[in-house]
Amino acid sequence: MRAVDVVAAALERIDRADPELCAFVEVWHEEALRRAGEVDALLDRRSGGVPRTSDADRPGNAPRTSGADSFMEAGPLPLAGVPIAVKGRHGMRAAGPLVAAGGVVVGATSVPGPGTEWQTWGLGARGRTVNPWRADRTPGGSSAGSAVAVAAGLVPLATGSDGAGSVRIPAAWCGVVGLKATAGRLPSADRTGLAVPGVLTRSASDAARWWQVVTGEPEPVPPPLPITAVWSPDLGFAGPDPEPVALARAAVERLVAAGVVRLVRPRVPLRLTDPGPAWLALRAPGADLAGAHRDRAENDRLLAGLFEDAELLLTPTAPTAPHGHEGPGDRYSTSLTWAFNLSGHPALSLPAGFGEDGCPAGLHLVAPHGREALLLAVARDAEARIGS
Repeated sequence: MRAVDVVAAALERIDRADPELCAFVEVWHEEALRRAGEVDALLDRRSGGVPRTSDADRPGNAPRTSGADSFMEAGPLPLAGVPIAVKGRHGMRAAGPLVAAGGVVVGATSVPGPGTEWQTWGLGARGRTVNPWRADRTPGGSSAGSAVAVAAGLVPLATGSDGAGSVRIPAAWCGVVGLKATAGRLPSADRTGLAVPGVLTRSASDAARWWQVVTGEPEPVPPPLPITAVWSPDLGFAGPDPEPVALARAAVERLVAAGVVRLVRPRVPLRLTDPGPAWLALRAPGADLAGAHRDRAENDRLLAGLFEDAELLLTPTAPTAPHGHEGPGDRYSTSLTWAFNLSGHPALSLPAGFGEDGCPAGLHLVAPHGREALLLAVARDAEARIGS
């Protein structure tokens, strides 16, 4: 199937479903089809076919992909014709490697609008973004539309960013894979260093392909199984609801039974300091950061000790099921995720089943710094051995 056909089908799905889902703020029909035509022309040319189409008819207000064209002409195309969504109206700024690999950006996804301190929601062009499993529930955020677009099958891959759980929480609540990178491994405009790039995909294999494209790393050698792991339902402070804990723990038991992980006991039980005050202080201009640096250093010490005993830390991704559109109340949906924005560790949310409300939950995998390949390998083995 040609790239134009694949992209046209994605655009048709978006046109049909987005009036209800509200996952997109903009859909770039003409530019996406033009770009898909370029991918087809390049593939034809490489196989001895027809010449490339002209660039003269680019719409004047369409997003440009400067720097990607020449690389796409010469480089490999591991994402040839793959429809991609980017987070927010400025998402194209970080999409260059994906476009250079042959990906075709079809639109910008929703992020939270003004008026709330909480960020686990999205505002699309037609209204509030809804969870594809239950329209009366939020999909999470801030990568809200990206998670919904992937979960609803509108695109197979959407970009995100994660400053406190903004990739992993919507991944969990929408039932998809969500990866956040190690702090500093990929470019980020966040002055605090808390927010890092990430991706939401239907499968771990697609997330691994994204990682290879944005880093230029070759496909790693799979690690020997089982991987040693420590389970923590609450990180020592979080107080999650029983259901997401039970769903995540059941997912862990399936991984153990399949030979993917082996649970070990750490020498010292993990009891992190609640990272919330430190995270909030780092985000507040002019705040006294002495306490934040102290809490951060203590948690870094505890996590370093844990990763001497095991290769992975496993927790629920979110402490609650998806909340309604009125907001989370006095609960921090980030209580199990933002510790690892402070520490900078890479983390991944993997689907862990469904709660009694019909909404998905997630299993949260955390690895040592720079070990994204380990997270992705475990996620791929989990899908291969026990299904997604």
